Amino acid sequence: MPTSRRALLAAFAASPFAASAQAKPGMQSWKLATSRRTGIHDLAPAPDGGVFFTAQASGHLGWFEPSTGRTELVPLGSGSAPHGVIQGPDHAAWITDGGQNAIARVTWPQRAVTLYKLPEGTPYANLNTCAFDGDGDLWFTGQGGYLGKVAVKTGQVTVKQSPRGRGPYGICATPAGEIWWCSLAGSFIAHVDRRTGESKIVEPPTRDQGARRVWSDSRGRIWVSEWNSGNLSMHDPAANTWKTWKLPGANPKTYAVYVDERDIVWTSDWGSNAMVSFDPKTEKFEPHPLPRESANVRQILGRKGEVWVPESGTEYITVIRT
Repeated sequence: MPTSRRALLAAFAASPFAASAQAKPGMQSWKLATSRRTGIHDLAPAPDGGVFFTAQASGHLGWFEPSTGRTELVPLGSGSAPHGVIQGPDHAAWITDGGQNAIARVTWPQRAVTLYKLPEGTPYANLNTCAFDGDGDLWFTGQGGYLGKVAVKTGQVTVKQSPRGRGPYGICATPAGEIWWCSLAGSFIAHVDRRTGESKIVEPPTRDQGARRVWSDSRGRIWVSEWNSGNLSMHDPAANTWKTWKLPGANPKTYAVYVDERDIVWTSDWGSNAMVSFDPKTEKFEPHPLPRESANVRQILGRKGEVWVPESGTEYITVIRT
């Protein structure tokens, strides 16, 4: 083994993260340093270089510091069971809290919690994920069959029943500030009229595919992770066209999707227990196996040069440095 390679491995073995397995160059993992099981579900880069995550089992917003491995838990309230989290334009963490049937906002670094409860009389919505539109308002999905909005300037929360009932899951914003979402139970994607709050359904070419999450690339094309079919698909609204690719492997189960700053598409495949990147230019997949069994990556987000994933099955956080 060359001396430089030997020295690199020795330095890694002596590091605080030596116990964190690396399946590929550029991949690093940390076990969450908490005294309780968090039930980590979604995550998002925080404004201070840390990473927010939802602790669904314990009812907290989590914050992880990569430089030290430190974890902090911020309580969200009685009965909290948070699902999705993103960083808002105000640098706060915005959270879909199914347990409280509310959107939670946690200022950062002040850690002040504000709840935006769904209108009185709204049934349990099973709140899922959220995204900010071009006007700075927050849109969110509820698997119980709801699409809603928080008008950030006034704090008013409005909710509409979704077309075709239960199933709303992933949601995203395009670079132009448009909102798209998908229905896992309904197997479709939809574009929101931000003025009326109504949704226009767009049918993917594969029936009963189980559209789970959506993400936009820099051109406003919508990428869809198809849970039932094991496909990655892409809808181009400008051309009104679709393309579909089957993930590699015997039984792919495509859960999450995210498009990084280079327009490389990332998916999590539960079938192969791997992260899988896709280059739209070459139409080639590259698997990135995860080092722990049943990682169960439910969501992907990142910042320049980094793709972050929560392992809900193992209580680890992993980054792939690109």
